[in-house]
Amino acid sequence: MWWSGSVETMAEAGMANHPQVFVVDSRATFYSPPPGVRKTRWTPAGHKVLLLVMALTVLGLVVEGCFVYKLYMKTEVFSICGSDPLCQNLSNPKTFAKQLGALRGHMTSGGSNEVDRAQPLLGQKPFAHLMCSSSPIGEKNVVQWVDKVGDAVTYQMSYSNGRLLVEKEGYYYLYSKVQLNAAETCSLTQHKVMKDTMAYDHSIELMKSKRSRCWTPKPSSGRSSGGEDLWDSFLAGIFHLQFGDHIFVMVDNIHKLRPGQSENFMGAFMVAP
Repeated sequence: MWWSGSVETMAEAGMANHPQVFVVDSRATFYSPPPGVRKTRWTPAGHKVLLLVMALTVLGLVVEGCFVYKLYMKTEVFSICGSDPLCQNLSNPKTFAKQLGALRGHMTSGGSNEVDRAQPLLGQKPFAHLMCSSSPIGEKNVVQWVDKVGDAVTYQMSYSNGRLLVEKEGYYYLYSKVQLNAAETCSLTQHKVMKDTMAYDHSIELMKSKRSRCWTPKPSSGRSSGGEDLWDSFLAGIFHLQFGDHIFVMVDNIHKLRPGQSENFMGAFMVAP
């Protein structure tokens, strides 16, 4: 009994001096994750697909940015003159012509006071609207106009011999409309807006439209007995013009021009200096 107690006492006393022993169960099993949960590794083909997708995304953003920039540049000039009353009807030539005629009436109805009152409405910007002359055929197919009859008017611009003279440098909205009788068996008609400038010794083509038609009229056709086949051509655009530039209109086969001031006219309007 004494030995037994001594052994227990010694065991209790030695517990503080020896580390505890942990038993490992050899029958325990390890958890293996399913194949779908395992960490995937990128293959070279996967890297190429990812890079291709990223490249296409960047390219799309660049193309979209280019389109937005071009749209901004096209609308910037019109936004400059958006509040000017003379810019409101650029897309409607007849309404624009009537508006210019009304302004001309303000300027010529009486004295310098009328001109001074009209200047705020004009916005201090040059403009001109020319109507077809009763004798429109000029040298080298240059159309002749009038600048002081009916709704025709010029402001800070000059006109001479079918040519409109630019007196102030800037960006101008140019427009021209003609009507021709193209009733012929075969014809090619061209309508062009041209520019003469001191920087070049030849005329520069700014805008052009053309029409080519060939047909064989039937014996009972009205065209074969002197009928008309009318063709309207309207050109318009914004160009940078310098002091001393001359703007004029040319029509091939100008003898086909159908007279009329409401059917044939040209003009210019400064939209930005």
